[in-house]
Amino acid sequence: MSRHVQIGKVTLGEGCPKICVPLVGKDHETLMREAAIITTLPADLVEWRVDFFDGVSDETQVLDTLKGIKGILKDLPMIFTFRTLSEGGVRPFSPAAYESLLRTVIEAGEIEAVDLELFAEAVSKSSLVTLARKKEVKVVMSSHDFHKTPSMDEIVSRLLRAREEGADIPKIAVMPGNARDVGILLEATRIVKEDHGVGPLITMAMGGLGLVTRLSGEIFGSSLTFGAAREVSAPGQIDAVTLKKIIALVHDSFEE
Repeated sequence: MSRHVQIGKVTLGEGCPKICVPLVGKDHETLMREAAIITTLPADLVEWRVDFFDGVSDETQVLDTLKGIKGILKDLPMIFTFRTLSEGGVRPFSPAAYESLLRTVIEAGEIEAVDLELFAEAVSKSSLVTLARKKEVKVVMSSHDFHKTPSMDEIVSRLLRAREEGADIPKIAVMPGNARDVGILLEATRIVKEDHGVGPLITMAMGGLGLVTRLSGEIFGSSLTFGAAREVSAPGQIDAVTLKKIIALVHDSFEE
């Protein structure tokens, strides 16, 4: 089983962990400015958090804005993400609207990867995974807990379940309450990578306590981390420039 996944020109699971910078603008003009700024940063990928976008209910408007963003980003790969309220998003959205939006964007052929939530139970995940494969769009299957850190067994189970349900890249983000929780997230990552042979993975503990997981995830098996341009999309993100320096230092030390 390969531990490498190609998203556009970027290979996850190979070399230094990749940096993904989120787009969180509320309107077309703001998103164009954010996209231009990201092109000046050490970003390997971009995540469009489309739940921040005021026009998200209009799929035509979403596609028009997506094309504008991609025109600025050129060959910088994009992960398209609508984060639901239950998983830390910013607006309500019905399961039918969620599925329709993802399906429309995947079919449009403008993105390299899509985020599909593991617990989107009222959504036909298998159908979306099949469509994504047909369109050569990679699937990041995600799970979030903004209130606590689940048990180690639960974290491992979620990551393995995501892979079983068709994820190219399983992802989990949790909120630690103490140092032990951070250790649980890191050890669960190691178990999935080393004991189960699954990868690449995206794992992180959020907030100040979890910062170490964003910086040293490579040691335990996480292949991507998120850095901010201006506004963060989750607690604990730091700016992409600083992040690049630190993970490069960790990578060089890890390789010695």
